[in-house]
Amino acid sequence: MTMAVHSITGLRHCLLTVLTALVACTVSAPAGAASGEPAVPANAAAAPIPTVAKHSPFRSTMITDKAKKQYVAMWGVDKLRVSSTSSGNLIRFTYRVEVAELAKQLAEKNATPYLYGLASHVMLQVPVMDKVGPLRQSAPPVAGQEYWMVFSNKGNLVKVGDRVNVVIGTFHADGLMVE
Repeated sequence: MTMAVHSITGLRHCLLTVLTALVACTVSAPAGAASGEPAVPANAAAAPIPTVAKHSPFRSTMITDKAKKQYVAMWGVDKLRVSSTSSGNLIRFTYRVEVAELAKQLAEKNATPYLYGLASHVMLQVPVMDKVGPLRQSAPPVAGQEYWMVFSNKGNLVKVGDRVNVVIGTFHADGLMVE
């Protein structure tokens, strides 16, 4: 019987020691440790926390040489580029004219340009200002010059890194990445 009493007393003593240690750790732990954050020593509080940059789920590939030659042969344009403005409310599509006769289709006033976001499935249009008109260049193209048009991105539905398609009449530029 005495052996059983000693083992119960020893078990109580072990449990009491473990509980005391847990209470001591909880009381002396920093405020963020209880919420699951790692404990930080006092001298390391000033150390900067490294941040991880977000990456696009798409590979950042450029237009292939074959595609560039196809755009020049069919539409007379190259250096296709889609970029976001600093506020993100506008998406700018720029291109350089190589063959003016072929590029006339892109500058036609009756050809409505659209920008389709592949990730967000939205169709953006060129905004029309009261005094200025549509925010695009519609002058007859000249070889060697760059032209642009701006699409309204109200609500920032198309973001940097997204792939988009640009459609102007029968012209299609597919899979361009927003810079």
